[in-house]
Amino acid sequence: MEANDKHILYRMYLTAFVVLVLAIAIAVKLANIQIVEGDHYRKLALERTVKNFVIPANKGNIYSADGSLLATSIPNYKIRFDALAPTKDDFNENLQPLCDSLSTMLGKPSQFYKSELLKARSSKNRYYLIARSLSYTEYIRIKSFPLFNKGPYKGGIITEQRTIREHPIGLIAERTIGYERITPNGNPDGKGIEWAFKDYLNGNDGKRLMQKMSKGQWKPIRDENEIEPQDGYDVISTIDVYMQDIAHHALLKQLQYYEADHGCVVVMETKTGHVKAISNLGRDKNGNYSETINYAIQESHEPGSTFKILDLLALFEDKKADTNTVYDSNGGEITYYNRRVRDSKKGGYGKITLARGFELSSNTVLVQAVYENYKTNPQKFVDHIKRMKLHEPLGLQLKGEGKPIIPQPGEKNWYGTTLPWMAYGYNVSMTPLQTLTLYNAVANDGEMVKPLFVKEVKEWNKTIKTFEKEVIVSQIASKETIDKVKVVLENVVKRGTGSKLYSKDFSMAGKTGTAQINYATKANLYYASSFVGYFPADQPKYSCIVVIHKPSITKGYYGADVSGPVFKRIAQKVFTDVPSTNEVRESDKSNEIQDANFEKYYTLINKDSKTIPNVVGMAGMDAVALFENLKMKVKIIGQGKVKKQSIHPGEPLQQNKTIILELS
Repeated sequence: MEANDKHILYRMYLTAFVVLVLAIAIAVKLANIQIVEGDHYRKLALERTVKNFVIPANKGNIYSADGSLLATSIPNYKIRFDALAPTKDDFNENLQPLCDSLSTMLGKPSQFYKSELLKARSSKNRYYLIARSLSYTEYIRIKSFPLFNKGPYKGGIITEQRTIREHPIGLIAERTIGYERITPNGNPDGKGIEWAFKDYLNGNDGKRLMQKMSKGQWKPIRDENEIEPQDGYDVISTIDVYMQDIAHHALLKQLQYYEADHGCVVVMETKTGHVKAISNLGRDKNGNYSETINYAIQESHEPGSTFKILDLLALFEDKKADTNTVYDSNGGEITYYNRRVRDSKKGGYGKITLARGFELSSNTVLVQAVYENYKTNPQKFVDHIKRMKLHEPLGLQLKGEGKPIIPQPGEKNWYGTTLPWMAYGYNVSMTPLQTLTLYNAVANDGEMVKPLFVKEVKEWNKTIKTFEKEVIVSQIASKETIDKVKVVLENVVKRGTGSKLYSKDFSMAGKTGTAQINYATKANLYYASSFVGYFPADQPKYSCIVVIHKPSITKGYYGADVSGPVFKRIAQKVFTDVPSTNEVRESDKSNEIQDANFEKYYTLINKDSKTIPNVVGMAGMDAVALFENLKMKVKIIGQGKVKKQSIHPGEPLQQNKTIILELS
């Protein structure tokens, strides 16, 4: 019995020891959790019950110089249905009227929706897709349908909202307006104004601390946000929508007729460098044209004869030749280092002056003039190009500018033929916009200004940043040289290669260009046809370049035939159709419609209103001013008069709330 008692006693001691060890281990673990790991677990518990939710900032708009909306963010809605949320009675009672409403709005038969919703109910589908890509007004409408008007828990409606970027003027200037996106690899990427000015447009997201409740719901812990969202600023571009429309359609028409591969056009304000229109159109495999690449900024290639203006600038400035210096075109062919330079006219032009050689775009005349005067010191010729900063990128506001290539004497890419080939636009490379900047400097009496795409960043009516005119070179050549070059450029249109463009009623000046591209291999050779100049010739207000690549040679490929008509159409229509270039007459004459609209606007703006006014039918600009005076934020879609407003008239007025106005 004693042995048995001892055995029991040992077991008790052992049990007690084990319990003691476990107790000590638990105590150590608790102490470790409290002291060492306590912060981690407290943080983990807090994260699962309390966390900050991001409040997205509203992205800023992009406007044209004349106030038209080019890009804006609008809410986009997707509607789904939780088929198990409604009770049996609610579902059966509202099914038919709901399907009738969906049919009226979305277009499919009522029976289709009835069959689909019954199928979703029987299969216990809690996420059935009803509609996608709905506007705000469509979302408001569908939310009021039978059953859906009971809300998400009783009616089963599930709303998914996202913000999309819209271009109210369509695809025009789409590539310059650009985009911002996240690549499939998760990297940020973009193009155009949207990408270059994203830091201004995007704003800063806010944060709100929220606590997890039952059923996976979250509610704010306090009324105010942890961090208030700061909306993005608006960007005011230099684009004029009327000029943009003219340039786009003039280029498109010519590309289609000549079945060309791609092309671009840029219109720039001479004094300021403001880009008023830019169109870049490329052809897809189906023969349609769209904006995918900004050729005007990115595509650096041999310009051909438009580069010859540098020959005149250098020769006149160094007084090595004048407009009346005579050269023999030698039957239209000359040879340097066993390589021939030919004129487009078989047999050449005989003996003609340098000015006439430029007007007729004689390769033999221009090449002789440059080679004879600079062959012993080619650096002197190249230095003229460098003084004009043409060997450097322009440093544009937009990303992706193509790099110019100007050979330098003594470098490995300098050969015996380099200087004569440069004289007629080969062995060098420039983008269309770089070429335009040079011609614009001539039009601007020698002052070279940087092209600008954005002139201002604003927060409502407050200017945040202004982009002033930026001078690249204050004087590219003397006034005497510039004046001579201007006369020759005007004569190109009057009696030279651009004579088909001449109009006695409207003066233009410029240069044709027809460059061979990929000439190293005959199979890939094609032509790039161009025209660059300015208008009016006597008092230049705008400069313009048109470049069209790979036109059908069966229809034509010379610059005067392919690109010149685009230049002429733009120049003439800008001064006949564009409101900003027209004179205003009889400004003191009364306009009854205008007076009535003003009276309506004046009455509304002076009314001490506590509810949302009805602005349908009002001019867009007046409606914006009205709501801004009521301390509301306004986003507009389209142009003209107000067609729809996102907040219905009569609803309580809430300051700082955003209202969306659809114009037509």
